[in-house]
Formats: sequence, structure tokens, C-alpha cells
Amino acid sequence: MLKQIADVSLPTRWATFRLLAFEAVHFNARSGKKRLESALALVLGDIHSSPPLVRIHSQCMTGEIFQSLRCDCRDQLDLAMRAIAAQGAGILLYEHQEGRGIGLMEKLRAYELQDQGLDTIEANLRLGHAVDARDYALAISILRLLNVTSLKLMTNNPEKIDAVLSSGIKIVERLSADVPYCSHTARYLATKHDKLGHFLNTAVADIAS
Repeated sequence: MLKQIADVSLPTRWATFRLLAFEAVHFNARSGKKRLESALALVLGDIHSSPPLVRIHSQCMTGEIFQSLRCDCRDQLDLAMRAIAAQGAGILLYEHQEGRGIGLMEKLRAYELQDQGLDTIEANLRLGHAVDARDYALAISILRLLNVTSLKLMTNNPEKIDAVLSSGIKIVERLSADVPYCSHTARYLATKHDKLGHFLNTAVADIAS
């Protein structure tokens, strides 16, 4: 089901990665629907001699392109690429699952509801979506294709940890994805911490709550 579309060199300000592009007809267990999905894998160095650093990251146009301060997505992307470059080896899996899987337009509708006082979860539910509609099966399939059997996972999200472990891939270490926070992200972080069980360091958790 998984098809590699391209394998190119991608020089970045952190390092020169191999950029692998993938497509798959994917069945989303949450929605019960099949659709063509795509994902990217930025690969650096030797990922087999020891467990590589891996980040599974979801696309965020508002944060990564327009540098919105409503979320921490752009800073987490920068953190992951910087950390992989510092270690000399690793994989960034970039999935096209905007707005926790509901898409850009629905995410912006959710933002409107947040401007009216709802939090991110309440807004998604009001629009008839799941709390988190993402599915990590495509990312797991890419890791398997790359013959990754153990890894160091950079995440604060327990669902990503569960997805990796349930696939049989061993997590030898969880690395924090904490990034600097501000007043604009306080409620967003609080919701992820209090309602989704995301791991946050003590300082971030305190200000978020």
C-alpha cells in the first residue's frame, strides 16, 4: 500500500537531509474512511547503527508558514530538526494532518469558536469532529520500510508513544518536545496537558494551568 514517490537531497540551515516522499491508500481507523495520503521523511545519517532520534510531526500551515503564536508547532519542528542535526542521525516524519487531522478550513472554523471562548477540544467537538482525528499508521509504515526497529521518540503526546509501541517498534527513550511558551499559547498548552494528557515540564505546566 505504501509507494515511494521521490528521494532527493534537501539542504537546510541545520543539515543536508535525504527527503523521501511517500503516498499510500490509507484506511483511517478513527474515521473508517479510505483516502490517498502523503507523508515526508527527512532522514539524516546512519539510522541503523543505533536507535535514531525520531519526530512524528503534523503539518501546521498557520504556525509553520505564517508563524502563528496560537500553537507551538513551528517551534517543535525547529527543535526536532535542530536536535537531529546535532545528533548527526535521525528521522523527521512530516504528515499532512493539519489541525489534528481535520484539515485547514475546519481548523480555521475551530479557531473562530476558540475566539468565542471554546478551547481546542470543545471547538472540534462543536464542529462534529473527533478530539484528535489523526492516525499514525502511515508514519509507522514508513518506519518499517526504513527498517527502524528501535528509536528515541521526541514527543509530548502519549498517543504517539502508544502508536509506536503497539507496532512493535521499541522506544528506548522519550525526548521532550517542550519549547518556549507565551501568553498566546497558555490555554492551548493547558488543554493539551489537562485534557489530552500531554507531558509538559513543570514550568510550562504551571503557567499553562
